[in-house]
Amino acid sequence: MNRMFFFVALAVVIGPTDAPLSAQSASADSQGRPIKFDPVVVERGKSLFIASCGFCHGSNAKGGEKGPDLLRSVIVLDDENGKTMGPVILKGRPDKGMPRFPFTARQISDISIFLHSAIRDAADRDSYKILNIVTGDANAGRAYFDSHCRQCHSGTGDLKGIAAKYEPVTLQGRFINPPYSWQEGTPPHTVSAISVAVTLPSGESYTGALVNYDDFNVALRDADGTYRSFKRNGDTPRVELHNKLQPHLDLLTQYSDADIHNLTAYLVTLK
Repeated sequence: MNRMFFFVALAVVIGPTDAPLSAQSASADSQGRPIKFDPVVVERGKSLFIASCGFCHGSNAKGGEKGPDLLRSVIVLDDENGKTMGPVILKGRPDKGMPRFPFTARQISDISIFLHSAIRDAADRDSYKILNIVTGDANAGRAYFDSHCRQCHSGTGDLKGIAAKYEPVTLQGRFINPPYSWQEGTPPHTVSAISVAVTLPSGESYTGALVNYDDFNVALRDADGTYRSFKRNGDTPRVELHNKLQPHLDLLTQYSDADIHNLTAYLVTLK
């Protein structure tokens, strides 16, 4: 059983062996004009970040269900080409649920450049604008939906009227980076995507929403709200995790740009 924290996308893209970092991946002139970032490096870092970190920190690095907003992180703000981020990425933070990632120096630098580019864009609000993202083929999007999403969703069922609830940019973000908890039922109750079953050596079993899972402890909150925590020693007690959003996690590494735009074009028709 993989003992690393369950929420992080496990499809880590491992690149070539360590390559020297460029002397200056991002540059500013002597007059202090805004830093310019190499768009190729930014895109490379963005792709790696989304695949490996997006499910915790959000695809835009502004925070997710479990991970903090990295655009406000002191470690990121003080970073230069991965010098302060690198040790955190390579060693992880097990106490906070973050596993270690065996990235190369270039990959760490690429992620750093992507994050600093995002910080710059967030600060330069006057020049930022969301372009029309409904550029795909709705029919192709429906075909993709039927082959990849219909097992769990229906355009006439749970997703009926979804386009009236969300703007296109938000709607696209919801299927790329869905929330790990939501409200449902009457009265509304918080539902978690991650559930866990813990079976003790005696055969006694407990199930509920996952609260924490690492090498040393597993904690859950059962249906009546009771918090339960168990110490772990190897594979004892037996722990079984279930992620309702696993299909979204799997698709994250499979989507092409065309798939995302086509699927968005289809979903905006569900009004």
